Amino acid sequence: MYQIALTRIPLIGDVIVKKLLEHFGSAGDIFKAKKHALEKIETVGTVRAAALCSFRDFDPISEEMAFMEKYRIQPLFCTDPAYPQRLLHCYDSPAMLYYKGNASLNPARIVSIVGTRHPTGYGRAVCETLVKELAGAGITIVSGLAYGIDIIAHKTALKAQTPTIGVLAHGLDRIYPPAHKQIAVDMLEQGGLLTDFASRTMPDRQNFPKRNRIVAGICDATIVIESGLRGGSLITADLANGYNRDVMCIPGRLQDPQSAGCNALIRQNKAVLLTGAADLLELMGWQEKAVSEVAPAVQTGLFPILSAEEEMIMALFREKSRRHLEELYLQTRLSGSQVATAVFNLEMQSVLRSLPGQQYELI
Repeated sequence: MYQIALTRIPLIGDVIVKKLLEHFGSAGDIFKAKKHALEKIETVGTVRAAALCSFRDFDPISEEMAFMEKYRIQPLFCTDPAYPQRLLHCYDSPAMLYYKGNASLNPARIVSIVGTRHPTGYGRAVCETLVKELAGAGITIVSGLAYGIDIIAHKTALKAQTPTIGVLAHGLDRIYPPAHKQIAVDMLEQGGLLTDFASRTMPDRQNFPKRNRIVAGICDATIVIESGLRGGSLITADLANGYNRDVMCIPGRLQDPQSAGCNALIRQNKAVLLTGAADLLELMGWQEKAVSEVAPAVQTGLFPILSAEEEMIMALFREKSRRHLEELYLQTRLSGSQVATAVFNLEMQSVLRSLPGQQYELI
């Protein structure tokens, strides 16, 4: 109840919630804190502290909890182990998510596919082929359940029997657009529906850019298939770039307005040109490789004594010689600065080498 309440208080956004958690440890302890203690926290101040201390509107929260229990919706607070761990590296990630489905939100490989709501035959065919190929590589597909590329990606993933997750711009008491209701129901068995909006939230225009930050942050990479020079797909691509995620675009004909956005992202070096699943697997270091019977020994004795953080990272590279930077964040649970420092030191010691696409390889 306290976790949900934190998302309902005026002026207390997701960033402030996480700042409060750093100081007090839990949502319950935040509500028990004295006003003067809250005021001392940077970015909280007098007005926000007063709003928090005066909050008493718990009845709608009780109704929300009853709704979740009735429809078996899983609330995921940012401290929950089942919360999408990739999102935690995004400064503005939602403090609370609502999820219904069977797919893990923390799979080994997860990619978002976005694009125009009015795809050409070319865009449709590319999307279908790409999703089928990615399904064979064990990759979870994420999109926004919208018309066009989004729903094509979800439908193709279902046919390929691969997990697919739809991120919504409204509560889980409705499906928008209504035409996609049956697809959404099918996704519950082979994927899931995710949102940071409580029930009774309508699919208002301003909710969609907010939804896009989840689509961008929950994945290892974002793929754009057909987009004009304006639209939600470009917003998602910009967000993904801001989160240090890989962005890839399917190129199109120069005179085709449906591909103008993709071509612009490639031209501006904001996205990598993608011609198929093989490109993505190579860029992300996800190709299947034969594992030798004896792993190569790391001559750590030739190097200075490694720090605890460097040892944690080296243990991962002894298991698999090439890894994406995001894997290091997720599997070590170290902060971004700790990982960056450790990786830099290992590069300087000629233990690791940097590869394109935020990949690192054991030398």
